[in-house]
Amino acid sequence: MPVYEYLCNDCGPFTDMRPMAECDDPQDCPRCDNESPRVILTAPAFFCMPSDKRKAMATNERSAHAPKTSAEYKAAHGPGCGCCSTGKKKPARLMTKTRSGAKGFPTARPWMISH
Repeated sequence: MPVYEYLCNDCGPFTDMRPMAECDDPQDCPRCDNESPRVILTAPAFFCMPSDKRKAMATNERSAHAPKTSAEYKAAHGPGCGCCSTGKKKPARLMTKTRSGAKGFPTARPWMISH
């Protein structure tokens, strides 16, 4: 059974577990017994969802409102991560030369044509 939220005019918000068929019906407040309408105060929680999907949805929700600034993005990476550090120079690419002067890159993809 799902948990629904209700708002009592005198006591404030409260929750109650009810059948889905009774989702729109008002509920009596547990403190003062006044009839209270159903309200939506918080987003639904996805407890039955697998943890990897729940984490992905939480990440999407955090990033949906405002993208990270470049300073925030760089702060998320450690020093020397390679994608945003400028202090270290990349190692030189391995290159060979033939007698005719043609350059060869043994680490490159064989289907690539070099200049």
